[in-house]
Formats: sequence, structure tokens, C-alpha cells
Amino acid sequence: MFRPAEEALVASPVSDVAIDPTNLDDVRELAAQLRVDSIRSSTSAGSGHPTSSMSAADVLAVLVARHLRYDWDTPHDPANDHLIFSKGHASPLIYSIFKAVGVVSDDELMTGYRRFGQRLQGHPTPILPWVDVATGSLGQGLPDAVGVALAGRFVDRASFRVWALCGDSEVAEGSIWEALDKAAYYQLSNLTAIFDVNRLGQRGPTEHGWDLDTYARRVEAFGCRALAVDGHDVEAIDRVLTEAQSSDRPTVILARTVKGEGFSEVADQEGWHGKPFPPDMAERAIAELGGERHLRVRGPLPAADAVRVTPSAGGVKVELPTYEVGKKVATRKAYGEALAAVGARPDVVALDAEVGNSTYSEDFGKVHPDRYFEMFIAEQQLIASSVGFSVRGYVPFASTFAAFFTRAYDFIRMAAISQANIRLAGSHAGVEIGADGPSQMALEDLAMMRAVHNSTVLYPSDAPSTAHLVAAMADRDGVVYMRTTRGAYPVLYGPDETFPIGGSKVLRSSDADTVTLVGAGVTLHAALEAAGKLAAEGIAARVIDLYSVKPVDGATLTDAATRTGGRIVVAEDHYVEGGLGGAVLEALANLGQPLRLVQLAVSNLPGSGTPTELLDAAGISAAHIADAARSLIGG
Repeated sequence: MFRPAEEALVASPVSDVAIDPTNLDDVRELAAQLRVDSIRSSTSAGSGHPTSSMSAADVLAVLVARHLRYDWDTPHDPANDHLIFSKGHASPLIYSIFKAVGVVSDDELMTGYRRFGQRLQGHPTPILPWVDVATGSLGQGLPDAVGVALAGRFVDRASFRVWALCGDSEVAEGSIWEALDKAAYYQLSNLTAIFDVNRLGQRGPTEHGWDLDTYARRVEAFGCRALAVDGHDVEAIDRVLTEAQSSDRPTVILARTVKGEGFSEVADQEGWHGKPFPPDMAERAIAELGGERHLRVRGPLPAADAVRVTPSAGGVKVELPTYEVGKKVATRKAYGEALAAVGARPDVVALDAEVGNSTYSEDFGKVHPDRYFEMFIAEQQLIASSVGFSVRGYVPFASTFAAFFTRAYDFIRMAAISQANIRLAGSHAGVEIGADGPSQMALEDLAMMRAVHNSTVLYPSDAPSTAHLVAAMADRDGVVYMRTTRGAYPVLYGPDETFPIGGSKVLRSSDADTVTLVGAGVTLHAALEAAGKLAAEGIAARVIDLYSVKPVDGATLTDAATRTGGRIVVAEDHYVEGGLGGAVLEALANLGQPLRLVQLAVSNLPGSGTPTELLDAAGISAAHIADAARSLIGG
């Protein structure tokens, strides 16, 4: 009998019973239990998506009992299959599965779902060891699954399979089709997507309802195999899951289901998306489903002799490229050369979005072609594939123009929630790129990346600092972003310099300094030029290379501000909001003395022109930096 919320702490008196996975009648009972527990947990929590969970219960019962090769007691076994709920709002279903396999107790399901401080969160996250990636922002789980499958087929060369459950509403997202396109391109026969076609979305019918033929044509057009099935016919589900595993290309199972299946009051009825049943209604639903059960199931295990790959740096010593001081080298070029060198580590992979000859990630591909993956112009899949490689323990570096990461920002945000370790490199940043014009100019990227939870944001100004920071990125957890510059600028540092993340470099200083100039990337070179102009006038200026934007070197900034009377000029090839100036202001928020800061940044919509023209028009050239310093001193 259903236990209402006030009685949820009472342990169930019913004993656990192990089912026989070879008996499909037992599997049907398991599916009924998954529905019942989806209802119980969401009603107890007072929120959740029971009807979305109920539609997919039969498919998941068959998959978990008979096809998913997974050691639930050893979730990090590299030979395990991967099960990704792209349809993350169906969390009551996945948590009910965790109860059925015995890794989550009934009490936790009833008292921990969607509660503060508990691990059964509203949408699945990797706080649970059986969850690979955070889902809930729709259209992302399947793209992540493509990345996991890429790692399995081309780098691990292992036999595990990747299964992804998708809702029919989320297949309106373009990222789903990016994923299927790349899955077909790479012939990921180890990937099976399951579309839960239950006809109803959040506010009413989906775009194509139960029109499986339309879904099938689209799937096939992208180069994947489509298999239609009645999603409540256990025998038919078992057959198509078996058939999918013998395919020579990615398979999409189109399961025609009913939202709220098993409870006649809500089955195929609008208005029940994301709504738990009231306690009295839940009791009726559970009674109609045959009552509360506490069945246990364990499906097949990975083969004892399966390939098990645990990526590591392999003790390889990385020989970074070196550069002659004064020689002009673009930081994007240094990025590619350093990435190729870091690729000596067997755990490093690189991905690009068809601009590898501009980001110079192609340098990696020339040396390590077996670990270089082209995502073409599909930036969402670029990030998702990186997340998938991270799931498998690899160190992915993903590169494209900095401006185009904005298209994939939700994927970057979700990567942080997934606690993924991914490295991103954005080239062609700022007005410095010149004649291409504003559509190509990343002027928001520093703010965007700084806002990501636990992110690291780097902005080197020359080739040696770029190379050293690329090596540091490989060992850095979380989302790590490097901004590189299109143009070539003089090498500033010798081969023995170090560049710890969170640090900075003071390039000019004296006891007579009266103003501090802060720059990064192209504006550092402008700041050095401005300091030279000021020195000729008898004005001593301290110059800081703030190559680590997050975390920022607050100690060096505070010391400089203190020694120069709180007079600071920050110049950045970025919009005013959220970039270098914001990082400096946050670091100096508690300076303890008056702060007189001038922030030079791009404030107007730029157009085409030469880099020199555009930097000057934006007010971030050496002349403007010198003028700002003079105004602070004169004021």
C-alpha cells in the first residue's frame, strides 16, 4: 500500500524478492514496480515527473534485466555498458531502477528524492556513481553518449555499449540530430538511442505525435538505423534490443508508448506533465498497477575477459616547444604546437569544429591522428563529445573560434554540472581579428566562461606562456578555457619562465611606479608600448600580464594597487561586462584604500578594419592606455 508523505520514514515490511531475468513475466512485474515506485517517490516529494517515467518503464525493465551489461557493485568498471538518461526529467524511473538493482534503498527513494542535501536530485547528476553525466537540459544526453561511444570504439577499442533514453519532445532540439549525424559519420555501432515516443510534451502534443514513420525517415536520413516497436510489448522490446546489438551502424529504437501507462485516469491525458499524483490518486494508481512491490533484479555482467582501459598520462615526459624572445608568434599557433607536444600523453585527445587550420589543433591531428576527432561545424556536439571522452577518463581538448562557443554555452554549463574535465580553446578573439567583422569577434567569451561553476579561464600573451599553460590545462579539473589571439606578437618570456594557474607576471616595475597597467593577450603588448611612452615622459608605470583571469592573482594586483596609489588602468579586447576588468575589480573589492580604476574595453559594436584601426577605435590601443594613465596621475 502507498505510504503518504507523513509516513514516508516508515520502512517497508515487504521482503525483497529476486526476479528471474529470463522470465518475461517477471520482467513485466519489474516494469510495474518501476511505475509504482515512480509514483510513490514523486508523490512523497510533492514534485517530479511520474507520467514521463511510466511511459518508458517497460523498455527500461527489459534493458536493465536482459541487455545492459553492468556490474552495479562496481560502477567504475571500464567494461560496463553506459546508460544515459537524455530524458533527465524521468528521474523517478532511473532512481526506481537503482532501487530495483539494490544500490538505493526504498527509504532513500521515499525520503531522499528531490530533498535538500540529498543525492536523488530532481534530475540525475554524477553525484551518484551510476550516473555518467548530468541531464535535464534537453537534447544533451544523446550527444554526450556519442562522445562516450567514440571513446569506446576508437580509443579504448572496447566492447561496451552505450544506451541513451530520449524523450520525443527533446528530439525537436537540433543537438539530437547533430549527435545522430556524427554517430553515423563515425559508424558508432556501439550506440543505441531509444526514443520514448509517448506523444505528449509539457503543454500538449509533440510535433509529430505517434508518427513513427516520420521519425524513422529522419533517423535513416542521418545515416542511422531505425527500429520501431510497441514500447509496452515486452517480447517485441526484447527482440529489437537484441537486433540493435547486431547492427553495423548506430541504431535508434522508436518506442511507441503511452504517457502515464498503467493508470487509466491519466494515460494519454494532457495536463499531467511534471505533476505528482495527490496521495489519494497515487493510492488508486498503485492499486491499479497491482500494488507495491520490492523486487530485485541483476542483469548480465560484462565479460570477465572484456577489454578494460583506464587512461593515464603513462609517465610520458612532455617536451614543450621553445621560442626565441622577440620573435613574433601567434598564441593560436603556439597552442597547436603545444597541444601536439602534450599529445605524447596517451590520455589526451583533441577535437575541432572544422577550423583546425585556424585554431592549429590540426598540429595534434598530424602527429596523433588516432586521437583526433573532427566534429565539423557542430559546436554543441564538439562540447558533448568532449564530455563523453571525460566520462571515459580521457583529457579532451576542444577547439574552435572563441565566438562560436556561445552556440554551445548550455553544453558548457551542463558540463560543469556533470563535473566533467574538459579543455576548451577559443581562437580569433576580440576586435584584433580585423576585417572579418563582428560576427567572428568573441567579445563575450571571458564573461561567459568566468560565469561557469568551478571554471578556469586563461588568456596568454605570447607563445611560451601559451605552451606552458596548455600543459597545465591537461592536469586541471573542471571546465578550462584558453583564449588565443589571431595575430602574431613578440615573444616576451624566456624558456625558464613558469606560469602557474592563478598567477600573473609583472613585466615592468620600480619603486617609482605611480600607475599600474593591466593587460592580457593583445592588450598586454599595448600596455607595454604605453609604458614605454610614459617612461619617456618621466612617468613610471607598472605592467601586469594577467594571463590567469580565473582564478585571478589577487595578491599581485593588491600589491600593485597599494604601491601605485590605487591607480590602475585595465585594457581588454572584450566588452566591458564580465571580462578582465571585472576580474580585477572583484580581486580589489577589499583593497583598504581608495581605488581609482579606468577600464578600457570595447563599448561600441565594431565593424571591419585592420587590427590597428579596430583596436584604436575601441579605445584599447597603446595611445589610449597612456592617455588613461595620464588622466589618473593628473587627476
